[in-house]
Amino acid sequence: MGIDPGLAATGVAIVEGVRTRVTHYAFGSIQTAAHRPLPNRLHQIYLRLLAVLKDESPDLMVVEDVFSLEQYPTSGITLGKVSGVVLLAGCHLKVPAIEIPVREAKKILTGNGKATKAQLEKSVRHHLHHDAPIRPFHAADAMALALIGLFRSPCAGEKTGGRMRGQEAAP
Repeated sequence: MGIDPGLAATGVAIVEGVRTRVTHYAFGSIQTAAHRPLPNRLHQIYLRLLAVLKDESPDLMVVEDVFSLEQYPTSGITLGKVSGVVLLAGCHLKVPAIEIPVREAKKILTGNGKATKAQLEKSVRHHLHHDAPIRPFHAADAMALALIGLFRSPCAGEKTGGRMRGQEAAP
């Protein structure tokens, strides 16, 4: 399972397969309303992610590591809070988690650590044999992380998405 933490939208993706061969996948996002207080939004992310984790029972959560731009330190702090809620949900259900920096994910899937979101999304579609754009981009980023978890797993998971838009991978 891959997770791209975000306060407005947290991307979530599930893959099933063996090593680099994907057999099933699903993706989506958890949206929160900007007018709601921060604690309520964090609680909403936590509860919805718990439900997905309970439904899917993933072998591993791959979470995008927190980063902060110098000119936007408050955004980095907020992202850290969201990431904490995501990691707590996984811990609550005893799902192992690893964090991967966004540049590492981009390098693994595109060969370029400075790839754009569009380039990463296109690479993800290529790995999945998925023709239509994956939107929102948070879901594509989460799928990139889920693919990395699958690629690195010694015993790749046998899970597929129930609540999200599930897809059969092309042969």
